[in-house]
Amino acid sequence: MRILSFSLLLILIISACDSSKKPDEKAFLESLDSAKIEGPAISEEVISSIIQQIPSPLEISVLLRESGTKYDKNLLNSPDNISKYNSNYRKALNLGIYGTDLGYTNIYEQNQDGLDYMTAIKELADGLSIGQFFDIETIGRLATNSKNLDSLLLITTQNFNSINHYLQEQNRANLSVLLLTGGWLEAMHITCQVSAKDPSNKELQEKIGEQKIILENIVLLLSFYQEVDKNMASLLGDMKRLQQQYESIKIIKTYKESTFEIVDGVMVIKDNSSSEIQITQDNVNNIKDVINSIRKKVIS
Repeated sequence: MRILSFSLLLILIISACDSSKKPDEKAFLESLDSAKIEGPAISEEVISSIIQQIPSPLEISVLLRESGTKYDKNLLNSPDNISKYNSNYRKALNLGIYGTDLGYTNIYEQNQDGLDYMTAIKELADGLSIGQFFDIETIGRLATNSKNLDSLLLITTQNFNSINHYLQEQNRANLSVLLLTGGWLEAMHITCQVSAKDPSNKELQEKIGEQKIILENIVLLLSFYQEVDKNMASLLGDMKRLQQQYESIKIIKTYKESTFEIVDGVMVIKDNSSSEIQITQDNVNNIKDVINSIRKKVIS
């Protein structure tokens, strides 16, 4: 996993203040709830790099299914909660959450539940003026066939990249950060809940431990908005509280020289480095408890 350094993140930050707007127009824009926020915007390169590091919700769901874990709808955020999300801040976070939940239902081939989540996703996306990026018909067709997982992953990534680019142009990069955070939070919630019930599954524990680096990046992204958005400042405080639970988890990287291999007639570089994740079940339980409290605030 390639880790983006904090220094590189900072180098890629761009200033998005626009002083050329007329006073009346500026006042109107400021009145919009979490729509356009003055202050630093995060470049597409930064967000895209972090997206590549975050495990896809579908990948997490595959890991859970392969572990023998049964489908549990109670782990998910009910689509019926959608009426509660009446601000752009809450819509963006829960759009990310519902995206993870959709991935979970797809992997377990729960088509009716998946349809309910697709409907909720489209409604939230329309409310954020990004509904044009969600081709529900295509996603629904792919989701009904587990053989289409790679295609579904590709479309999901392409959609988010398109959304991120559009929000950048609209000076609403903060919503990209919230989408990303919501999806990650839900994936962690589901994984921690399953891991707590199956302490013998070391792979799930290590997957949770790996997120220490991702959380650092999410905290950094949120910190850029703490002075201009009280909601994101509050979320940042919660994520820092979660970060404290990760302090005792160690990630030991062992570097080995890369080698070349021929795969399907194509030469590729094989990364021979490895990582050791030192994490205990107590760590998992503590992380789970903090995530539960954060998630409850987000979905309620």
